[in-house]
Amino acid sequence: MADRTTEKPEYGTNGSAEAPAIPAELQDLRDSIDNIDAALVHLLAERFKCTKRVGVLKAAHDLPPADPAREAVQIQRLRSLAAGAKLDPDFAEKFLNFLIAEVIHHHTSIPRS
Repeated sequence: MADRTTEKPEYGTNGSAEAPAIPAELQDLRDSIDNIDAALVHLLAERFKCTKRVGVLKAAHDLPPADPAREAVQIQRLRSLAAGAKLDPDFAEKFLNFLIAEVIHHHTSIPRS
């Protein structure tokens, strides 16, 4: 790969836009990370649209907001997927637990029929 740089301003500790040029490979990686972050936000939005519908159905059928048995299965499934993807399964579990807690919080705020 050629040693090219980009002139995107980076803000230094003194607040000025006068920072050294960023190596092109670094900027390419940052651009990829930004795209992945955007995709994650959209995927999470879709996931929460689904879980909102689940919460409405649970409320309509007088089911509890949490389903510990399903959550345990999902945690094991995600840990396995993470290991296969060379992602730390402990991190994946923490992330899923955070999502589950948020979903349960949303489900508890849905009025029961």
